[in-house]
Amino acid sequence: SLAQGECGPLEVLLSAAGGSCCTLSSRWETCWFKVELHVPPAWAGREVHFIWESDGEAMVWRDAQPVQGLTKEGEKTSYILTSSLKETEPHSLTLYVELACNGLFGAGKGSLIAPPDPDKRFTLSKAELAIFNRDVYELLVDLEILLDMAQLLGEENQRSFQALYTANQMVNVCDVTDPATFPAARRLAAGIFSQKNGESQHTIHAMGHCHIDSAWLWPYEETIRKCARSWVTVVRLMERNPELTFVCSQVSRLPPGTGEWGSGIPAQQFEWVRCWYPGLYTQIQDYVMKGRFIPVGGTWVEMDGNLPSGESMVRQFLQGQRFFQQQFGRICSEFWLPDTFGYSAQLPQLMRGCGIRRFLTQKLCWNLVNTFPHHTFFWEGIDGSRVLAHFPPGDSYGMHGRVEEMLKTMKNNKDKGHVNHSAVLFGFGDGGGGPTQKMLDRMKRMSDTDGLPRVQLSTPDRLFSALEKESPQLCTWVGELFLELHNGTYTTQAQIKKENRACERILHDVEVLSTLALARGGKFQYPAAELQRLWRLLLLNQFHDVLPGSCIQLVVEDALRYYTEIRQAGAQLQEEAVQSLCGELLLPNSEGTGSTLVLNTLPWDRTEVISRTGPTGAEVLALVTAPSMGYAIAREPLLPPQPVSVTKQEDGSITMENGVLAVCLDTMGRLTSLRLAHSDRESVPDGCPANQFVLFDDIPLYWDAWDVMDYHLETRKPVTTLLKPLEISQGGGLRGSASFSLQIGERSTLTQEIILDATCPYLRFLTQVEWKEAHKFLKVEFPVQVRSTNATYEIQFGHLQRPTHWNTSWDWARFEVWTHKWMDLSEHGFGVALLNDSKYGASVHGNILSLSL
Repeated sequence: SLAQGECGPLEVLLSAAGGSCCTLSSRWETCWFKVELHVPPAWAGREVHFIWESDGEAMVWRDAQPVQGLTKEGEKTSYILTSSLKETEPHSLTLYVELACNGLFGAGKGSLIAPPDPDKRFTLSKAELAIFNRDVYELLVDLEILLDMAQLLGEENQRSFQALYTANQMVNVCDVTDPATFPAARRLAAGIFSQKNGESQHTIHAMGHCHIDSAWLWPYEETIRKCARSWVTVVRLMERNPELTFVCSQVSRLPPGTGEWGSGIPAQQFEWVRCWYPGLYTQIQDYVMKGRFIPVGGTWVEMDGNLPSGESMVRQFLQGQRFFQQQFGRICSEFWLPDTFGYSAQLPQLMRGCGIRRFLTQKLCWNLVNTFPHHTFFWEGIDGSRVLAHFPPGDSYGMHGRVEEMLKTMKNNKDKGHVNHSAVLFGFGDGGGGPTQKMLDRMKRMSDTDGLPRVQLSTPDRLFSALEKESPQLCTWVGELFLELHNGTYTTQAQIKKENRACERILHDVEVLSTLALARGGKFQYPAAELQRLWRLLLLNQFHDVLPGSCIQLVVEDALRYYTEIRQAGAQLQEEAVQSLCGELLLPNSEGTGSTLVLNTLPWDRTEVISRTGPTGAEVLALVTAPSMGYAIAREPLLPPQPVSVTKQEDGSITMENGVLAVCLDTMGRLTSLRLAHSDRESVPDGCPANQFVLFDDIPLYWDAWDVMDYHLETRKPVTTLLKPLEISQGGGLRGSASFSLQIGERSTLTQEIILDATCPYLRFLTQVEWKEAHKFLKVEFPVQVRSTNATYEIQFGHLQRPTHWNTSWDWARFEVWTHKWMDLSEHGFGVALLNDSKYGASVHGNILSLSL
C-alpha cells in the first residue's frame, strides 16, 4: 500500500509485511496521508482490516467522512474494511488518514506530566492490509477470561479450579494448525460461561465512557479532533454491538482559535462536531434519540468543584441544562463530575435547584490519607439539600472490562448489604479514546457467569433507579467532599486565579448595570447574546485542569487571552450601560459637570474613599456615599468624622488610626498591633507579628503543579531580608499608608503598601510580587489573639466551618484548604477576618490565619 504524506515532501512505501517506518513532523502539527488500497481477490470471504500503527493519534477518512479513530495507546490500530469480502464490494479504494503529531496524553518530555518536548518527533511504523482471524481472536478472549478467573477467584473457590481445568482442556483439544478444532475448544469455554449466577449476585451496570479533558497536556484546539476520533469510534462500535451504551460527560465547550471561530460564536463540544464533522454529528444525533449515546453531566464543562463562584456554578448548570433541553428535549438528571479535585458543600443545593438529584464521581478514591467510607450514599449540602451519590467501587472511570476490575468492583463496595448494584465505566479516557471491541467481548462473557458479578450493559438512569430502590438503607454524608490531594491547585498559576475572580466581578457588574438601564426604560437593549458569549468563555476556563492551573503553558496562554477578551468586552458593555443609565449626567454643560458619578453594584450602602480626577487633572481622593445597587452624584466630597492620622515613631515603626481601627507596623511592615480604636483588646499576640511572609520548600511526591505535601510545613522560613524599610507613603487625612520591600528567596522581590482609609473598618494590603523561584511556596501569616476550635471559610453562596486543630487524620489531611473571598476566626463577641481579591489557598491552624500567595 502506498502512503503519501501531504504535509510536505514525504513519500514512503510501506510494504504489506511492515518493517518500514517514517518520522513525521513535531508536536501539534498534522500530517495527511493518502492511502490507496488494493485487496487481493484471493481474500474473498475474509475479514479484512487496514492496520495503522503510529505514536500519534490518527483518524481514517472515507468518502469525505471520518470513519475510525486510530490510537496505539488506546488499543485501536485497525479499521475494518469488510467483515466478509464479497465479489460485489470494491477491491480497490482510497482512504485518507489524518495524523496528529501528539499522543493520547500530549507530547511530554520524559514523563506524562512533563512540559511538551519541542524536539519530539512522531513515527509511523506500520501501514498494511491484513486478514483478521476472528475465530482465533474469540478463542484468545475465552482463554483470557478463564485464566483470569483461575488466578483471581482464589483457591478456596471451586470456580477457579473449574476455569483452570477448562482452559487446560481447551489447550489439549485445540490444534493451532487446524482451525477445525477451534469450535470444540470454544464449546468448552461456553460451558463455563453459560453456568448462571444466583439471584443474590451483585449486579454491575457497565457503560461505555470516554473522559476527554477540554485542555490539559494539549491545547483546546486539539480537543476538537479528540472528540471526533473518540466519538466516531464509538459509532462504529455501536453499529456492530447493538447492546452498547455510551455516556458522554463532556458535553459543552466554547471553541478557541481564529478564522471561523474568531467571531466568538458560542458552541458546545457537540457543536464542534456539528461544524467540523457534520456527517458524524448526524449519526450521533440518531444514537442519542435511540438512547444509546447518552449525554450526561448537566454543566457547560466539567468545571473545578471548588474555585468557581456561586454565580459561576449556577451558570455552568444553566448553560449545560439549557443545551440539553434545546438539543435533546430534556434536562439531565445526573451530575457527572468524575475527575475534579474536590466538591463544594454547596453543590447539592445547586444541583437540586437545577433539576438534578443524582451525582457520580470517583475522585475521592485518590485520597492520600483517609479512605472515604462509602461508595453509594446521600450527600447533604449546607442547606440540607440531598442528592444520591455513587462512586464506582472499582475506583476508575477508565476500566477495560477485565475480570480483575469486575471482582474489585464487587469486593471493594463499602456499602454491601445496603446496595447490590454499582457502576463500571469502561473505555480509555482523559485523552479520549473510549471503549474497544475487546472490552465489550470480555464483558459479554461475564454477563451472567457463576462466580463473577453479573455484568449488564446499562445506562445511568437504570443504575440510579436501581440504587434509589435500595436507598432507604443508605448513609448520609454532610458537607464538602474534600479531596486529600492536589491542594496546590488552589494556588498554582496565580494569574489565572486573579483573572477568573476579576472576570466574575466584571460580568456581575455588567449585568447589574444593564438590568438597571433596562428597567429605566428608553432604547437600551440588554446585551443578552454578548453576555452569554462572555460567560461561556469564562465557564470554559473553569474547566478542572485550567482554572486549577494543572495544564501546559500553551493552555495557560489561551486562557489568559480569553480573560483579556472578557475584560475588554465587559468594559465596553459596562460603559454602554452607564451611558444609557446616567448619560445625561455625563454630558458637558449639564448640572452634573464637575461632579463625580459613583456607581455601587453591591447590595448594601457604601461610604468609601475613592480616587478621582481633580480640576488640574491630577488624581485626588474623595469620601463618597452610594446607595445599594444604585448610583449617586458626588458634588462636594464628604468630610470624615475623624481623619486618618499617621505617625512615625522613634524606632521606625509607624502607627495609623482612623477612629475605627488603630494599627502599628514595625520597620519590616509586620503588624504588631491591631485593635478597635475604642477598645483595649489587642488582636495581635505579643512577639508574634502578623503580615509575616513565609517561604516553604515545595517538592511534592509526583504531581508538581497539583500537589503541596504536608511535609512542606516543616521547611518554614520567615522572609526577613529587607530591601526597603517601612516608610510613610500617604500622610493621612482621607488616607494613610506605608510601604516597604522584601527580598524573597534568591531572585524574587515583594513590595507592599499598607493602607488605612477614613471610616474604613479594615486594613488593606496592596502586594506586588516579582516571582522567580522554583519549587518554593510563599504564604503570609496572621497570628491573632482568638481561640476557637473552628474557622469559617466563604464558599459559594455561604460558608463552611473547618477545624483549627489536627485531632484526627481527617483534620490533619486538611492542612491546606480552599476558600473564596474571606476566612474568619471568631470566638464569642470578637473575631478577625482575612479577605482577599484573588486567592483561594488558605489554612487556619491554631490561632494563625495563613493565605497562600
